[in-house]
Amino acid sequence: MTAPHEIRPASAGRPSRGDGARAGLLADAARTIDAPDLVIALSHRGKRTYHFAADMRPDDAPRYELGSASKPFTGLLLAALVAAGRLRYEDPAAGLLAPGHPVHPSVRAITLRHLITHTSGLPALPADFYPQALPRWSTAPYSRYPADRVVRAFLRARPRHRPGTRWHYSNFAVSVLGHTLAAATGTSWESLLRTEVLDPLGLHGTRLRPSPLDGDAVGHRRDGRPLPALDTGGFDAAGAVRATPADLLTFLEAHLPEAAGPTAPPAAAFADVRRPLLRRGLGHAHTHTLTWFRHASAHGPVCFHAGATLGQQMFLGFRPDTGTALAAMCTRRVHRTDPFIPTVHALLTEKL
Repeated sequence: MTAPHEIRPASAGRPSRGDGARAGLLADAARTIDAPDLVIALSHRGKRTYHFAADMRPDDAPRYELGSASKPFTGLLLAALVAAGRLRYEDPAAGLLAPGHPVHPSVRAITLRHLITHTSGLPALPADFYPQALPRWSTAPYSRYPADRVVRAFLRARPRHRPGTRWHYSNFAVSVLGHTLAAATGTSWESLLRTEVLDPLGLHGTRLRPSPLDGDAVGHRRDGRPLPALDTGGFDAAGAVRATPADLLTFLEAHLPEAAGPTAPPAAAFADVRRPLLRRGLGHAHTHTLTWFRHASAHGPVCFHAGATLGQQMFLGFRPDTGTALAAMCTRRVHRTDPFIPTVHALLTEKL
């Protein structure tokens, strides 16, 4: 679960393509990426096109680890609970998580919105996470840092910055959000996500725990050796989702304005997660929604989120103005210099 790559938006200039040419477009992109078990799944105005590196059909594809690309699922869950009137974005997290517990004034001021938008002032991970994780850094760094320890680390935190003043990508913050939603509703994050997001969208092949005997993809080291399934410990809300390519397209298609209907999650939740919310970086060049990174393109804004686990890589994105959604994944974590992320991001800027 790492911070998404910074991506420079690609310029669009290729001619429009018909349905029959989209498979070729995906194949061209795949040839630039040296990654095992590569899958690129594209939906354009309701028509799906897949590229598989292996001999596979969409119905046979395994579930892939999303890593940080799980965060839009948690963000949509929050938006759904707010749209239903069960919570407010401005609710203080500590007050919901541990009412009456003494906390630092800056922690007391952290809201649910701060946690999901990485503006809480919390670090990427708790300070005491690293000593226990280092002996298992290449296999299971999160496995021995359970939920109660995440909560305790939050309640004793001393943020470096006042909430709402700085953007700093934080697995810690989104994990705290998951535990806060559970405390506020009396329901586990896993059950909440299942009942409020996954089941209503028909994502019945999506899992929140490893199930290697039931179709999970196996990640690999750069030398090709297999890795164990990701154990997220107490950081489930930041990176525990596993999904098939077809389920991911269904999830993304639901974010497209013409697809969001009055059923759960409500249309208001999808509108909230699409809406530009904050800017950061030099000249405030980077735009974010509640849950997505957002770039401009010649064919309308592109919303996206990348994710990586120890042995897998993921990219999710959609272009609301043209009814386009894309998911790409492979079973090896790529280096920042590899073309996986820039190549699949560029596909979303194409004139299709």
